[in-house]
Amino acid sequence: MHASQEKNAGLGLALVSAVAFGGSGVAAKPLIEAGLDPLHVVWLRVAGAALVMLPVAWRHRDLVRRKPALLAGFGLLGVAGVQGFYFASISRIPVGVALLIEYLAPALVLGWVRFVQRRPVTRRAALGVVLAVGGLACVVQVWSGLSFDLLGLVLALAAACCQVGYFVLADQGGDDAEPVHALGVIAYALLVGALVLTVLARPWEMDWAVLGGTADMDGTGAPAWLLLGWIVLIATVLAYATGVVSVRRLSPQVAGVVACLEAVIATVLAWVLLGEHLAAPQIIGGAVVLVGAFIAQSATPKAAAPGVVAGSAEGVTAAAGGGPGAGDDRELSVERSAP
Repeated sequence: MHASQEKNAGLGLALVSAVAFGGSGVAAKPLIEAGLDPLHVVWLRVAGAALVMLPVAWRHRDLVRRKPALLAGFGLLGVAGVQGFYFASISRIPVGVALLIEYLAPALVLGWVRFVQRRPVTRRAALGVVLAVGGLACVVQVWSGLSFDLLGLVLALAAACCQVGYFVLADQGGDDAEPVHALGVIAYALLVGALVLTVLARPWEMDWAVLGGTADMDGTGAPAWLLLGWIVLIATVLAYATGVVSVRRLSPQVAGVVACLEAVIATVLAWVLLGEHLAAPQIIGGAVVLVGAFIAQSATPKAAAPGVVAGSAEGVTAAAGGGPGAGDDRELSVERSAP
């Protein structure tokens, strides 16, 4: 396949992944409002996806011996943490707002690098952070006295913090003599997440009857089992698979930027299907958040300062102690874990 065809195919897969991930909250919120606990919904999502991915996990069973810490980190942060906090947040605040807050993760990564690792960042990356935070202020309408659901905002920020951990771990193992297979890592991350969430969610206490009924989507009834099937097969299995393949066909940086469309897609779907209308300042603020995330994520390292972190994944990975060496311009693999 020619380079241009490879790139076009990668962009198509990245868009499919963004649409699939963007629809998760729209399908999950009606189930939550129908009576399922948010934690039970995320358990159904993760456990169902883990079951589907079992053959992949068996094929790459050597990863349990080779990379146990990596699998545990992905499971706890990239699966259980991100999705658990995200689903809990959308039970209290609009889907689009929750996802936009999650896109503060690139800014949080830079803050972690700058203030914890004490490494400088470029002005462009800092500008991206400022724009993202300013846009978020418009989304939550701080001038109204923080009348927005504070707990919902905290839960969404917790999801963003867990996503930071995912970003830091995302490229681990890619430079080994025997590279870690991305689909294998995802399969085991889902299994780890399912085990953790089983303890926390206690699914034996779930109201299983809800799955046999209907859920309301802005006045229209939808079969609960159909919504769950969408969440498991489309918003999790398909979304992860297409996301990983797109990263391999594109540069991780380009794939990560395309993934920012997920917030836009989720907001539009929530508007159309759930009737979650946002005010004009919130829409403008959401656009600013995306622009800020784009700038922060696409900022490149300063050429004159080897090892300096500048809003790129190379620096984040290096700061984590497991990234490429000096002179290696490969960037962090953003193989999306958001809801």
